[in-house]
Amino acid sequence: MTDATVAPNEDSARGIAFALSAYLLWGFLPIYMKALAHVPPYEVVAHRVIWSVPVALAVLVALGRTSELRVALRSPRMLLMASATAALISINWGIYVWAIGAGHALDTALGYYINPLFSVFLGAVLLGERLGRLQLAAIALAVVAVVVLTVEAGRLPVVAISLTLTWGCYAYLKKSLPIGPNQGFLLEVLILLLPALAVAVWVEAKGEGHFLHGSLSDQALLLGTGLVTATPLMLYANGAKLLRLSTIGFLQYVAPTMIFLTAVFVFGEPFGRAEAIAFPMIWLALVVFTVALIRSSRR
Repeated sequence: MTDATVAPNEDSARGIAFALSAYLLWGFLPIYMKALAHVPPYEVVAHRVIWSVPVALAVLVALGRTSELRVALRSPRMLLMASATAALISINWGIYVWAIGAGHALDTALGYYINPLFSVFLGAVLLGERLGRLQLAAIALAVVAVVVLTVEAGRLPVVAISLTLTWGCYAYLKKSLPIGPNQGFLLEVLILLLPALAVAVWVEAKGEGHFLHGSLSDQALLLGTGLVTATPLMLYANGAKLLRLSTIGFLQYVAPTMIFLTAVFVFGEPFGRAEAIAFPMIWLALVVFTVALIRSSRR
């Protein structure tokens, strides 16, 4: 993985390999997290942070890209910006881990389906980007789908909306972080490392931790959270630099589609009338959104 770029209107085979690998790993992540459903989400998140540090550090050392990180660690402005993105990603991880363990994988799929549309909305509101008719239609369809789910269930799809908001805001702020994607991720987990270590030590001191007091499978799964967390994030960040926007727009539906299929056919989560109405509306919105993205890219 490198920080090299290619022309923005061209795809590279390496970029597709990176991005597709990231989305496939994210697609299989619910099965991994389901195996940790008996572990409190805050403990899982703590270990995701702790074991991501050596993985991300090893990648930077291998690439010889540690100098930017040292500069960032000496910049109060950079540390403040990275603290904001670190807080958002940790909240996103916590919601995700809890949702998978509590039987709401279908809601996580919905959240990540909606996210591209929310990103476009953020661009319009915060950056003054103009929305075309197709983009407005896609956003309207997504809003109606959420309304359908809310009316049918009698409550807002909180998990989906929370994941959309935290990931969308994380991605928006991450763009403003003047540092390479690999260095930025390591900076975020380094900022989170002390709180994560505190949580891990606290639960182990109470005798309730699953790393020192758990089974061998628990220990292996918690240790592996570093790989399953850091690897797809860093693959995606590097792949996105080597692909056209329209290609990324298409590939980003791989993970939520895999999560959707896992939720319904592997976890056996209920797929009722509300979902049968709302999800096709979301899929239609994404088709409309992708058409608009391709047209824009061609222009």
